[in-house]
Amino acid sequence: MAAAGRLTPPEWARYADPATELEVLRLTDPAFTSGMSAPHLRQFTRRSESLLYWSERAAADSPGPRQAFLFDLKLGGSRQLTSAAALDPSSLTFSADERSVLFFDGPALNEMPLSGAHREVHHVPDGATRTGFTVGTDGSLLFAEREKGRSRIVSIVRQTARRVLETDQEIDGLMARPRRLQVLYRAGGQLWIVNTDGSGKRQLKTAPGQTGGAMWIPSGRTVIYLHTPDDPKELVTLRENSPDEGTDKLLAKTSQFVSVAPNADASVFTGASRSKANAYVLILLRAVRRELTLCEHHASDPAMVQPVFTPDSQSILFVSDRHGKPAVYEVRVARFVEETSAEPA
Repeated sequence: MAAAGRLTPPEWARYADPATELEVLRLTDPAFTSGMSAPHLRQFTRRSESLLYWSERAAADSPGPRQAFLFDLKLGGSRQLTSAAALDPSSLTFSADERSVLFFDGPALNEMPLSGAHREVHHVPDGATRTGFTVGTDGSLLFAEREKGRSRIVSIVRQTARRVLETDQEIDGLMARPRRLQVLYRAGGQLWIVNTDGSGKRQLKTAPGQTGGAMWIPSGRTVIYLHTPDDPKELVTLRENSPDEGTDKLLAKTSQFVSVAPNADASVFTGASRSKANAYVLILLRAVRRELTLCEHHASDPAMVQPVFTPDSQSILFVSDRHGKPAVYEVRVARFVEETSAEPA
């Protein structure tokens, strides 16, 4: 197994996108499977200098167990952070102060300082399965455990675990609400919200039909989500729900987005099209409800692409296997999107 601390030199490659001629930068070598964490987790340092990602690159330059790496977005090199046996790549996130990394290694939730050894924070009980992971605005760690036909949301504060709620329904898709002590989760195909002390549980009033990927905007005021009509001939739409006001409105129709993510001030959204004929990464401008094509993704499974903005809104990163195994790509969008500050308004 590759050892933590190992350095990998830059392996990026630039090319002009065939569809738009915009420059695309491939950050990782497609000889080894690499990818990014769940879009709602903290994958970037606040000033857009580093990316937390995972890869199967091993010490002998051959495939190995998935490990966490820190990518220098300015210089291109990577540093291996973990020596995990069963890393869950969708659980990788920086802590709120960016001094440590959190991740699940099998049933064990670990916290690892960027310059130190990891420590186990929680161990999922034998016989239980864990889904989802998110970090609350107060630093609490939240996830779901399912055991004996029951699901529970668990919150860990200062290494003390407590139960937020319990239900017969399976829970997934946990996302802490920014700047509020609440968490959004999916159960029974619907979106729900609950206070982190277990009070105030309620279902969001979303549009009839299938509710797809959802994301809080960085200010936490509203949650955006993809809506798939029952009629397969209708386009996937982007909608916005305000839990405090109890409103749900259409933002725009999309070119069949399979995922969506906002920039820091939620003025622009990025998405990946599921259309085989138009396999693109796009941005959607809120003010004019207009899409702009950035580049092709040509991923074998559009669900892997999951484009996200850097915190300064000047780049979009995504995953594709168009050149071999899944790799991480970057496309600059400074000419289309204004730079945003490190903290959303």
